[in-house]
Amino acid sequence: MSGRSGQPRRRRRSGTRRTRRARKLRFYKNNLVPGILQSRDYALGIYRVDQPDMNDDDRERSVELRLQRQSLLTRRLPRAPQVQVVLCESVLHRLVGDAETMARQLHHLLAMTRLPNVSIRVLPLIAGPHHGTVAGEFVRLDFPLGNRPTPEPPLVYSGAITGALYLDRPHEFATYEKVWSSLLSLTLDEGQSFQLINKIIGEVHHG
Repeated sequence: MSGRSGQPRRRRRSGTRRTRRARKLRFYKNNLVPGILQSRDYALGIYRVDQPDMNDDDRERSVELRLQRQSLLTRRLPRAPQVQVVLCESVLHRLVGDAETMARQLHHLLAMTRLPNVSIRVLPLIAGPHHGTVAGEFVRLDFPLGNRPTPEPPLVYSGAITGALYLDRPHEFATYEKVWSSLLSLTLDEGQSFQLINKIIGEVHHG
């Protein structure tokens, strides 16, 4: 997964524009709720850890921008993308902020599942080691045909603390497609996932 120089292909520019153009977004997350589904207090808690030197005003502005980007989930034109999310169960237990913040975040996840274009499935802890353990977190973006004779090739995005890695070669898509299929084979279905999230709200975060 390297460029001509033999180094990983990293780009510093934000993937926000690509995300807005995508017709389908597939997230695998094993650490945190994806930004597109974060509640305000949860996002604020993440920024406090990720950007400890940021002042309060800048942190609030950053959170507000993140929340504004979530409007793509309910936009009419262009049509809102299909969003499929696989969350490791550990994400639901991991405390960001306090128990009240986590309860609100999980309630927010449940509310998002009511959108017709959003699917959230949980990978239970009992699944054990799996392909996602090796692959790590990633997002796959699929794009509409638009004015092109053929669709823009899909893109796999993997974030890192020093920059993002964008994978755009056919064999890379194929590898991540196998990982995604493997993850889906181990997840709870949408109804079971809803029930588990609701259970964790009451039993773990006492929401």
